[in-house]
Amino acid sequence: MKSEVDFGDVQGIVRFGYGRLKGASYALARIKNLEAARSWLLSAPVATAVERDPPPTTALQLAFTVEGLKALRVPDAVIGAFSHEFVSGMTQESRSRRLGDLEANSPSNWTWGYGHEVPHLLVMFFAQSEGLDAFKESSTGAVWNDAFEVTWLYTADLDGIEPFGFVDGISQPKVDWEQQRNMLEGQIDYGNMVALGEFLLGYRNEYGKYTDRPLVDTNAGTADLLPAEDAPEKKDIGRNGTYLVMRDLQQDVRRFWQFLNKHAHGDAAFMERLASAMVGRTRTGDPLVPIQREPIAGIGPEADEVRQNQFTYESDPEGIGCPFGAHVRRANPRNTDYPGRPATLLSKVVTMLGFGPKGFRDDLISSVRYHRILRRGREYGSGLSPQDALAPAPPNEPSRGLHFICLNGNILRQFEFLQNAWIANTKFAAMSGESDPLLGNRQPIWACPVTTDFNIPKGDGLRQRFNGLEQFVTVRGGAYFFLPSLRVLRYFAQVDAPRAQG
Repeated sequence: MKSEVDFGDVQGIVRFGYGRLKGASYALARIKNLEAARSWLLSAPVATAVERDPPPTTALQLAFTVEGLKALRVPDAVIGAFSHEFVSGMTQESRSRRLGDLEANSPSNWTWGYGHEVPHLLVMFFAQSEGLDAFKESSTGAVWNDAFEVTWLYTADLDGIEPFGFVDGISQPKVDWEQQRNMLEGQIDYGNMVALGEFLLGYRNEYGKYTDRPLVDTNAGTADLLPAEDAPEKKDIGRNGTYLVMRDLQQDVRRFWQFLNKHAHGDAAFMERLASAMVGRTRTGDPLVPIQREPIAGIGPEADEVRQNQFTYESDPEGIGCPFGAHVRRANPRNTDYPGRPATLLSKVVTMLGFGPKGFRDDLISSVRYHRILRRGREYGSGLSPQDALAPAPPNEPSRGLHFICLNGNILRQFEFLQNAWIANTKFAAMSGESDPLLGNRQPIWACPVTTDFNIPKGDGLRQRFNGLEQFVTVRGGAYFFLPSLRVLRYFAQVDAPRAQG
């Protein structure tokens, strides 16, 4: 059974991202008055994924933590059917170790997301920069003030440049909204089209299966919910919703460029090349390996972003053009399963079955298509050029960084796998002694006491090693949220499980 997507039931951030709306603020809200909170939620102007011409100039989106669902008195049976990662939370001790949230990154040092600072819901406001304040005022009002205690997170429009100075947001998967791909046929070659169910619950994922989510019986309270495609007799709490991961990443821009300048011995050109090697792209967004298709027709930033995403690492199996440890190669290894392999279907099938000659790095990275995420984050703080970053910081300099947000249908297999197996892993791609040059926390781990190296392969087994990488990014907050469909949002706002006695 396969049904078309009801875009009027999907929150618009899944489809659009709202990058063209340059103004954004995030409200981390805790419910202080349940009835007022329910009243506001039922009237909130949540933007849908329906395409409009012209596009709307404002958008409001909502997501809940597990603590928020409990505060709304969502039944325990429903809450318990959400994923274990969502229910147990980002700050669970074993999860912190896997995510690299240790020492400076430890949740005990966070400004929000830990202990009593866990929000109940995340409210995202998007608008044109000049209209953001007015939109926030018109969307909240007296009921909002009665309902919530709020901590605000603000963003900055850095014109598509993240705080370290690199073009951001280029590499995004293309969602199969039309559900045209047949996942049962498999996909050996790297492709950017990803199954709808990877990002929207209630639809088939890259395995051709339905990701687990809460399914409930039909009754008066659930009558308006959509049925499950794989269990039509049940109502689907997850359908048209997804999980949202948010992490506040503080970026030490001065430390980053001063470290590079030190190792470049003041050579500005070499400093730029070393920065590009760590990131995996130039500051203008060009990959360090050849683009393998003709540029698309058209001009402007959107055409450039598509062109800059049209490459694999097929021509760079030894990591000489783009180092294996570069941030973008770790975050999306693309075709690393089959580097340098013959292009015939038979040879790839032989490899999949485990036969044929064993090549260098053959079985080191799991298929990329099972671990993609949709990124929806925003920068904060002021811009700082590499040249200005070499100067000492003034007193009380405001922080800079990224409110990282991603959407995924399976937190464990998508965000957590990417963070643990690729970003934080010191054994990535047969390397040792280094984690992600941007996001790594540099903490020694068992059997790997050194994690502060960065290596650039030079060919013939030689490599250029840079020692003593510092921690350039520090986690300052985070939480796992559920971004519901509009039908489920109304269900959450009206359901009333009985309170525990005693």
